[in-house]
Amino acid sequence: MPYCCQCGNRTKETDCYCAICGAGQAGAAKAAGPASGIGPNAAAALSYIPIVGWIPAIVVLASQRFRDNREVRFHAFQGLYLFVVWLIVDWVISPVRHLVPFPHAGGHFFIASTLEGMLKLAMFVLWIFMLVKTAHGQTHKLPVLGELAERSVSEQAG
Repeated sequence: MPYCCQCGNRTKETDCYCAICGAGQAGAAKAAGPASGIGPNAAAALSYIPIVGWIPAIVVLASQRFRDNREVRFHAFQGLYLFVVWLIVDWVISPVRHLVPFPHAGGHFFIASTLEGMLKLAMFVLWIFMLVKTAHGQTHKLPVLGELAERSVSEQAG
């Protein structure tokens, strides 16, 4: 049975602090972080959950556990950049269809609305594709976003 390193009181192996003096215990297990119970493959795949994948991506990037795992960080950055593209489509293309007057059913409104719908559908399919690929342990680098993600990972490593 271990003893407190400060006062000598008996402690449990799982105690992080002494019950008597409150001193931190050297051999105690560290407190679990938000990503402590998840594997690297699952952490990378969670970054591609459609629309809300940015939340686990930020948790992964802030986690000490994945600080040195370049592949997981690559997927987290690529998932974040994919979400940024979604925001651009949603915040730029969507307002255009409301600003441009439409003279008839085949006018600008129909074109802008169809373009927005097709882009959002393509983004959603891309999210699912990346989620499945990453869940199976495969790394797929998207053309522009993958290069940005690699650059972000290398900048943080240096």
